Amino acid sequence: MGKTMMKTVLACVAAVMIAAPVMAEPVWVLDGDASKVAYGSIKKDRIGEVNHFTSVSGSVDGEGLVTVEIDLASVETWIDIRNERMREHVFAASPKATLTAGIDMAALEAMAPGDTDVVDIEGKLGFAGQELEIFTELFVARLGEGKALVTTDEMIMIGTEELEIDAGIDTLKGLAELPGITRVAPVTLRLVFDKAG
Repeated sequence: MGKTMMKTVLACVAAVMIAAPVMAEPVWVLDGDASKVAYGSIKKDRIGEVNHFTSVSGSVDGEGLVTVEIDLASVETWIDIRNERMREHVFAASPKATLTAGIDMAALEAMAPGDTDVVDIEGKLGFAGQELEIFTELFVARLGEGKALVTTDEMIMIGTEELEIDAGIDTLKGLAELPGITRVAPVTLRLVFDKAG
């Protein structure tokens, strides 16, 4: 899978954090149990934490449209009250995130089991009406005839100001009586797709 194909394998690791309109019949389906979207944060300048979302779904249709939906209400921070505060103060304006892209289906089908590649990505991340351009590299692996893996090769750094959620972060900081919470979060993706049918 060359760079052109995957510049197209998330023609936005997230073109809209709003569900895409009607899609054609899926030819690849995301394995939500094997997939993961995680992010990190730092509080008090020195305490790092890793959180993730427990509900992820998606597909690739015959036209090469990739759609990955993240249920933001499924955020898991390992502290119940913090999960509730994240849902109420940070993610309330956008209950789900949708990662979309157009891919070269012929190039994907041409990959043999065991083939891997690292590709450049130019994408967009939408959140509550905001769109953020993403430039990163993804690692792509054909795990088998009917299975493919796409992961971040490097972390994607996303700023809270760019997503316009600083007010929610300020609220969290006040509720937890923290001197500070970082305003840039590293994000990682592990997406496993199974061939439909």
